[in-house]
Amino acid sequence: MIAPASAGRGGPDLPDFPWDSLAGPKATAGAHPGGIVDLSVGTPVDPVAPVISEALGSVADVPGYPLTHGTPALRAAVLGALERRHGITGLDSDAVLPTIGSKELVAWLPTLLGVRPGDIVAIPELAYPTYEVGARLAGADVVRLRDGELPPAGTALLWVNSPSNPTGRVLATAALAALVEGARAVGAFVASDECYLDLPWTARPVSVLDPAVHGGRLDDIVAAHSLSKTSSLAGYRAGFVTGDPVLVKRLLEVRRHAGMIMPRPVQAAMTAALSDDEHVVAQRDRYAGRRKVLLDALHANGFRVDHSEAGLYLWATRDEDAWTTVAWLAERGILVAPGTFYGPNGAKHVRVALTATDERVAAAADRLSA
Repeated sequence: MIAPASAGRGGPDLPDFPWDSLAGPKATAGAHPGGIVDLSVGTPVDPVAPVISEALGSVADVPGYPLTHGTPALRAAVLGALERRHGITGLDSDAVLPTIGSKELVAWLPTLLGVRPGDIVAIPELAYPTYEVGARLAGADVVRLRDGELPPAGTALLWVNSPSNPTGRVLATAALAALVEGARAVGAFVASDECYLDLPWTARPVSVLDPAVHGGRLDDIVAAHSLSKTSSLAGYRAGFVTGDPVLVKRLLEVRRHAGMIMPRPVQAAMTAALSDDEHVVAQRDRYAGRRKVLLDALHANGFRVDHSEAGLYLWATRDEDAWTTVAWLAERGILVAPGTFYGPNGAKHVRVALTATDERVAAAADRLSA
């Protein structure tokens, strides 16, 4: 079903910010004698690795404007990390572009690519809300693709997201390849949100940059990555986009004109983070421990957890209205996000984030057990 975008002289018609509607449940959860356990957002809570914070401070006295394209060292570090961690080779360093986190890229990519009113932006049926926001900023229409459905004629941009936010679902290589071929058939760009690629649990996600997905042709394909989750750098706003060198060059030119530049200290911090795998493994282990505690507690209380093969979230349900589940958990001091934030078909699920300290996660499990 296509959701049209409408814009008047006041600007694009944007949805309300979803998390504002959690004010009531948040107040209820906050009144719990043991304090709130906030599992509603994917905000990192763990310390930044010293190798990263030291790199951040190492260029604090560099006064000149940073390069929009990023330093050569940063771009080389991106290529090195993609090869070591995911076996991705064959990319050119010119086809790497740092972004101010990944959310701003997601929001502005349709506009930067020239998506126009009347075009379609195709997104997953259950999807990160900013995909739709970005389409509406460009004045485009939105279509949500059901499982196995390909983008329709008129699609200018297809978003894929594996591992998924919110469901944690991992798409098989063949499914990703089919989506890429479907996009090519209608002349659409492909953007892959791969922010959770470094967090596999029961399935190994594959990048759209893998030849098994793109068939040896990177034209009109880009992948967005973030260091917010794997390196706890949400506060640094550290991300990058890579893929088709022609498309990345086009993005670079627009971003240079618009002044969309990553600060030089953050570029240094990113270079350090991408060059060090030890802290990524340590962070993954932390999330794995929290995942097990929450998964066991939810199962013990009659929840079913669907998908959740990778990423930072558990997609949980008791086959009741999502807001009923939100309220039930809030009474126990636990705040989660209703699945409706991510699309109509999330109406009976809640998204439970792994981003709380070990102590808070243990508190949530204790409250559920009680």
